This record gives sequence, structure tokens and C-alpha cells, in this order.
Amino acid sequence: MSHPVETAAETAPGTAPELRIRLQEGTTAPQRAHADDAGLDLASAEEVLLEPGARALVDTGMAIALPPGTVGLVCPRSGLAARHGVTVLNGPGVVDAGYRGPVKVTLLNTDPEQAVRIHPGDRIAQLVIVPFLAPVLREVEDLEATDRAEAGFGSTGALAAAPTVKEA
Repeated sequence: MSHPVETAAETAPGTAPELRIRLQEGTTAPQRAHADDAGLDLASAEEVLLEPGARALVDTGMAIALPPGTVGLVCPRSGLAARHGVTVLNGPGVVDAGYRGPVKVTLLNTDPEQAVRIHPGDRIAQLVIVPFLAPVLREVEDLEATDRAEAGFGSTGALAAAPTVKEA
């Protein structure tokens, strides 16, 4: 059974890379809510109850074949986070182009009091497909100088260094 997956409105026909998907019977194909959205909404293929503070690995009922040179980033949905406090635990999760297994999403209910029920077909995350670089690693003795150098750990530079973890 074939389910079309929309391409962005600005993409000329025939120029967009192909995302091949294999769906389990009765599952929802990934979709964009709007033609220009970067993310494809991923839906749950199963019923899940997320208790307060709990996490669950939720099956989307699909496997994908990403175009070579791309990576799929599984990101939280802002509406689910804002309304229910549910986020993608390891967000963004990474789906490598060579992976062909089931796409699953680790959800976390951050609400301290309310459980959240996920139903089959509920949109639980979004998949953003982006190109990536695979640089050749080269170990060197020194790195070139910059104005910033080692200063400014953290976006504002407020942290002098990463906190260390002390063993018990």
C-alpha cells in the first residue's frame, strides 16, 4: 500500500530526494501539517499511558530509508510539550541513513501531576531530514587560535567550565 508524502511547496517537482517508508497495517504515514513545514509529524502506532515523570519508547509503526548523505532528527512537537509537558527525551533523536528498523520515539512526561494517554494516530514527534557532513578525523597537537579561544562555555559565557561529577 503506497502513502504519498508531501514535499515542501517551494521544491520543484522531481528535484526533492525520496524518502521511502514502510508502514505497518493501520498506522499513519508521516505528514506535514503545512506545505512549508520542515518537520514530518510522526504518529503513535500504539496506546501508551505516560504517568507523571515516566518515559516510554513509542512505536511509530514505520521504517524508513533516508536518502544518502542525510540524517533524520526526531524532535519534540511544541504543542504536545506546551499542552501536556511531553517531550522527546533524547531530542533530537538520530535516525541514520543506513538504519532500516522500526522508528521509535522515547517520550517523557515532564508534568509532575498529570498522566498523559497517547492513542494510536496521535502525533507524538516530528522528523526533520537534513544533510550532514562526515569529516575525516585528524588528530593534531594544536588548534588554530580564535578570538573566543576556550572562553565562554555555555551560550552566554557565564560558565567558566563544565561542572565535574564527583564520585561517591
